[in-house]
Amino acid sequence: MTFAPEETKATNMAGMTGMAKAYERWVNAKGGINGHRLRVLTCNEKNTPSGAADCARKAVAEKAVAVVGSYSQHGRAFMAPLEAEGIPFIGGYGVSSEEFQSPLSYPVNGGQPVLIAGAGHQLSRACNQVALVRPDTLAGDTLPVLLNAGLRANKMADASDIRAAEDSADFKPQAGEAIAHTTGTGKEKEKEKGCVTAVLGERTETFFDAFRRTEPQRKKPQISSVLGSVSQSLVDRTGGRESPFEGAYLTSWYPVASDPLWEPMRKVVTDFAFGDDTVDPDDSGAQTTWIAYTVLGEIVKRFDKGESIDARKIKRSLNESQPVKTGGLTPDLSWRYQDMRAVAGFPRIVNGQVTFQIVQSGRLVAQPGEQPLDMTPTLVQAPRTA
Repeated sequence: MTFAPEETKATNMAGMTGMAKAYERWVNAKGGINGHRLRVLTCNEKNTPSGAADCARKAVAEKAVAVVGSYSQHGRAFMAPLEAEGIPFIGGYGVSSEEFQSPLSYPVNGGQPVLIAGAGHQLSRACNQVALVRPDTLAGDTLPVLLNAGLRANKMADASDIRAAEDSADFKPQAGEAIAHTTGTGKEKEKEKGCVTAVLGERTETFFDAFRRTEPQRKKPQISSVLGSVSQSLVDRTGGRESPFEGAYLTSWYPVASDPLWEPMRKVVTDFAFGDDTVDPDDSGAQTTWIAYTVLGEIVKRFDKGESIDARKIKRSLNESQPVKTGGLTPDLSWRYQDMRAVAGFPRIVNGQVTFQIVQSGRLVAQPGEQPLDMTPTLVQAPRTA
């Protein structure tokens, strides 16, 4: 089972279910995984607690061996039904705290915690003051703590916390507030460099459009975001080299989309997505689903050919197996007890790595001089957020 929100007024991630179906067609075209045919169910999570719970119950009813590469911010709603039936949750997008707490969750990235803490590291090297624009939701409430952990690790002051309705169509008030917090008057203020980071999912584009129109001509704050809120397709759609995102700083879990490591996924999308334009190989949602199914495939290969497989066996293998390779897209992944990190509120994080990117000449590229960084030590020092 793969579930994600589709056709909602807030964040939509149809590319994740599309990627799951493409993966299904690909593996079955070459004989399945270790002799096992893969059947993928998809479900529209609707961005609601009831939708997330319905998808989890559908996974239970259909006897899914795992929920793989899915997106939902409603962790409490979907995790309880899965836990009751012992169904593992592999490679969620990382926007709910339950994904990093439940013993049935097997994250492939550090989710929003490492992205936001990574953004703090990235911005502390370029800014004197930072404003964060984020959703006024329970998931959004953790973001200032995480961003500030990255800033404090580099001896920076905390960011200004600016809240916005998740499905808002008018961000002019927040844009004006962000400008006020990162620019000012007086000689000392003029010497400072302000940065504005927005983490609003699909609404990030709407915010930065309002920000661009509000922005004073005399001073231009540095803008930034995280992968998932800004993507290559968004930069292309908003003008490429002339995009308002030109020069923006971004943090990601994975190598840049142009990295040759993504070629196997790109070939699968080309050959098996069958014109499904929701599946964008540059999108971090589709990338996460690809990695999550890669993990499932590697686990299934460890069973005997022809052996019956159920959720209990998948869970046991995940808990006990040697590290799983993902083709270099992440560090080797392992969820054994000894691999867990001492991160308050997020004990299931086993991959704290982030990469730093910048929009340059209309393309997302690796930020010059920056290497992937493990944010786990920063998160260990952060206040508890869940």
